[in-house]
Amino acid sequence: MPPETRERILETAARLFHEQGYAATGIATILREAGVNAGSLYHFFPNKEALLAAVLKRYEALLQPVVLTPQETAHSDPVERVFGLLAWYRAGLEATGCRLGCPIGNLALELSDTHPEVRPLIDVNFRNWASGIERWLDDAAERLPRDCDRARLSRFILTVMEGGIMQARTSNSLEPFDDSVAVLRDHFDRLLREKRRN
Repeated sequence: MPPETRERILETAARLFHEQGYAATGIATILREAGVNAGSLYHFFPNKEALLAAVLKRYEALLQPVVLTPQETAHSDPVERVFGLLAWYRAGLEATGCRLGCPIGNLALELSDTHPEVRPLIDVNFRNWASGIERWLDDAAERLPRDCDRARLSRFILTVMEGGIMQARTSNSLEPFDDSVAVLRDHFDRLLREKRRN
């Protein structure tokens, strides 16, 4: 079975889980959208849960090249990478009319209670995202106060992003996301000013 078939199945399942949710997406829909037969899917994935796990591992693998590296390329200032990344998520919200949100966040909300076996895979995606942000904050360490806990700040940035997306989807407005990012920007400005004063 050619490896591109597996990738096509994963791409299709990830898109459908994002658009429709995991529970609402049937295997038959994935087969039709991917243009493969059941034998091809079950050759790679024994069941839908295994396919979900593979989708989450795929997101983990794509984090650096798809999410983080473009910001590292676009912004030499590590603090601006943070806000460039948030602007990228905002653009996704705007393009979809505040409809789809973050694929990992969506799956976390839908599956954490009903499918506890995938919690670790969702958690590692969140942890890796925050670790990437923490690495940027480490690059900016000389501009931040000495007592700034960069690990906690990186998790707070994740909370701003996910919480802002969730509220934007609920209200069908970018305003909650923009308000959250504006408060985060103010917090960074205060941290940078504090360091300059000291």
